[in-house]
Amino acid sequence: MDTLLLFKVVLVLLLLFIIFNLGRALFIMVRSDNKQSMSRYLGRRVMLSALVVIALILAIGLGWIHPNPTPY
Repeated sequence: MDTLLLFKVVLVLLLLFIIFNLGRALFIMVRSDNKQSMSRYLGRRVMLSALVVIALILAIGLGWIHPNPTPY
């Protein structure tokens, strides 16, 4: 499997897991009987977001991906 394709798949899976954790925290916040801590899911989201940023910086540094020079 190509390294770039593998990186993109992992990145998309991490982003989907971030959205899942954010939704789970929202569900716990809205529910009336809070038996679980919402901060557990929000902490996971922050940790995974930091991991995504580090992975993007590493991929740009290694030359796997190239940022768009003209964003408009």
